[in-house]
Amino acid sequence: MTQTLPAPPRFETEIEVLIIGAGACGLTAALAASETCEDVLVLERDAAPSGSTALASGFIPAVTRFQSDTDSPERFAADITAKAKGKQDKALTELVTQTVGPTLEWLADQHGLEWQVLEGFTYPGHSTNRMHAAPERTGEALMVRMQTAAAHIPIATQAQVDALYRDGDLVAGVRILRPDGAQEDIGCRKLILACNGYGGNPALLAQHIPEMREALYFGHPGNQGEAILWGEAMDARLQDLTGYQGHGSVAHPHGVLITWALMMEGGVQVNSLGQRFANEHGGYSEASVDVLAQPGRVAHALYDQRLHDLGMTFPDYRRAAEARAVRSAPSIEALAETLKLPPDTLAHTLQNITEMQNGTRADPFGRDFTTHPALTAPYYAIKITGALFHTQGGLSVNQNAQVLHQNGTPFPNLYAGGGAACGVSGPDVSGYLSGNGLLTAFALGAIAGRHATD
Repeated sequence: MTQTLPAPPRFETEIEVLIIGAGACGLTAALAASETCEDVLVLERDAAPSGSTALASGFIPAVTRFQSDTDSPERFAADITAKAKGKQDKALTELVTQTVGPTLEWLADQHGLEWQVLEGFTYPGHSTNRMHAAPERTGEALMVRMQTAAAHIPIATQAQVDALYRDGDLVAGVRILRPDGAQEDIGCRKLILACNGYGGNPALLAQHIPEMREALYFGHPGNQGEAILWGEAMDARLQDLTGYQGHGSVAHPHGVLITWALMMEGGVQVNSLGQRFANEHGGYSEASVDVLAQPGRVAHALYDQRLHDLGMTFPDYRRAAEARAVRSAPSIEALAETLKLPPDTLAHTLQNITEMQNGTRADPFGRDFTTHPALTAPYYAIKITGALFHTQGGLSVNQNAQVLHQNGTPFPNLYAGGGAACGVSGPDVSGYLSGNGLLTAFALGAIAGRHATD
């Protein structure tokens, strides 16, 4: 049971900086704190650190020296604001867009992480190429590199925190549950919550995001919303709990993420009737809702050889191809037969797209088809569904990543980042800009770790 309890008279063990969660946020915070403090401990509920970071694409938007394009934090913040329609926390937006670039550069210079900027296509809502990734282009590889960087920092695994101890306005420590049922108490001077959101908690989903309560959950099952529940018990300010990241392109039933680059570079989505149903350039987060609204809660990503070759540069797509999720056919008629779609309707859909690409027809969904080549045989398709990836609402924090009371004053020794903190996507699924999750994980993790040791 997640709860807050009065602090005991004393703790047998006390840590200067205690961090809950060993994902990207927790390890960044630990690395930052360890620069000036030797007494840092990370608590991880799993047998090995992974969390939502390992399940994500691992792409981090940032303004850094690694980019070849001209960019600025102000331009980045403007893109976030445009995607969220100005409904997000603007002070937090400015903070994280100013912080994340120097954080990635520090991780490269001081801890050996290697960053590559993805080029050749621009993710929805971004006005330039600013997605940074590990060379392997997976979240799993990013986590391996972060763990290597943090190898000198103790991480206690299989340590699930189920209660916070309070001493008035201070967080005095935590209670840990071990797999065998044993309990341990650890005191702390500073506590950083890096334990992600509540995507794995059906009750909280039904309360805050009912439209996704039955959707495929593509996040970590350990994301049970402990930070939010502790925050409620402590009368902390919670913000944008209805915000989340969905994804409208997960191979079904294989459960493999399909890169949205296929859509951005010319691909389309059709339902079981062979019809398009949304603007595929609107964003992959809100596309989750569009796909789930289709018959059978599924659709098909449809593209061609050029885009198949692009997809093969992504490990997840190669995994989907190996799992035989990728289907191909030499003609539209053959593709319709393979996918069991109405051939006349599918042919009509493709003819409309051709006319949109040559400028003789306007797309009723508002997409500009004139910027990419027409789809040509052979054709490729993947059956896909929509999914919930992670929640974007959480604890409100200040410029130091300190958690705020309802009245706006900070808790003296409690910090939050990543999915535990409110993000910069606002209250709607459509406000999510690609990479917003890892953006706040790295930026707020660095801020929290440094301020906790001031």
